[in-house]
Amino acid sequence: MATPDESIKQSHREHGLGLPILGFVLSIVLTVIALWLHTHGNMGRGALVTTILILAVIQIVIQLFFFMHVTETDAETAWHAWFLALGLFLVVAVVAGSIWIMTFGAEAY
Repeated sequence: MATPDESIKQSHREHGLGLPILGFVLSIVLTVIALWLHTHGNMGRGALVTTILILAVIQIVIQLFFFMHVTETDAETAWHAWFLALGLFLVVAVVAGSIWIMTFGAEAY
């Protein structure tokens, strides 16, 4: 049975550089689209925020599958699920805390 490191190396040999480059290009394209929408888009504030959040979620999925190799190891599937849950919790905590501070931080002064 191959160790997780060996299976990741085998996966890299099978995919080559094409898959990571595709993921990188897709991430850059999504970032440029979000920037363009912010600077030149004629959307309302709510629609703009919603669209940028949707683009961010798509980019998270791209990062997970193209760079984090979420689906490529069988032996470590349980650990992947726990680490993804921890990462999701941390992201939600940071975003919620940032929104809380930006919304109510000025009231303390």
